[in-house]
Amino acid sequence: MIANPYIEKNVVVGPFQCNCKIIVCPVTGESAIIDAGDESEKIIAALEKIEWKSADGKSLKPNVRFLLHTHAHLDHIGGTRGVSEWVSKKEKAAPARALHRGDLFIYEKLQEQGSRFGFTYEPPLPIDHFLEHEERLEIGKLRFSVIHTPGHSPGGVGFRLHEDTSLGVRETVYSGDTLFQGSVGRTDLWGADADLMFKMIKERFLTLDGDTRVCPGHGPETQIGIEKRVNPYVGNQR
Repeated sequence: MIANPYIEKNVVVGPFQCNCKIIVCPVTGESAIIDAGDESEKIIAALEKIEWKSADGKSLKPNVRFLLHTHAHLDHIGGTRGVSEWVSKKEKAAPARALHRGDLFIYEKLQEQGSRFGFTYEPPLPIDHFLEHEERLEIGKLRFSVIHTPGHSPGGVGFRLHEDTSLGVRETVYSGDTLFQGSVGRTDLWGADADLMFKMIKERFLTLDGDTRVCPGHGPETQIGIEKRVNPYVGNQR
């Protein structure tokens, strides 16, 4: 039995029902939030409820180091400012806001994006960490790598959480809006490219082990092997 398995919370936020993930290393308390898309107060409330005991019995709470973004569409970044400001005030240190540079122009147009749907946003806070393909990130003892998957947007990425049996971590990819259960991302938005997206899915997602867990930006989880077999857009891959 694993004494302190890693912590993952899914918070579904906003009118587009974005899956916001809170991921916590149980050893150090360091944590990352993937796609703080909306309803920052809901994400903060979920954070505040997370508490666990260390090996020596001390009570621990998350220490947010990164706000990671799979891409910069409004439903994946709309809560970033509120969460970032709350963490900065509570922990007296700002979390790193991370995005691939290819989506910076979309991120900076958050207010324009919102106006198209009748939503009002404050200007987004600056990005202070630009993600690179195959970059390694460590959140405490948890090991991530970045998979650049342009197509749905120019700077779209997935975050691969590497298996660690000592922490109860299953091989997982947080795929954003590129790969879904039985579907794929739309390609009619700024900088999208359908041919490139399908190429990236096949070369960078479907080459992962078949039992890799897939956590999309919306909707239910799936597995790489299942999508290879039955996804009508990319299935029957060998």
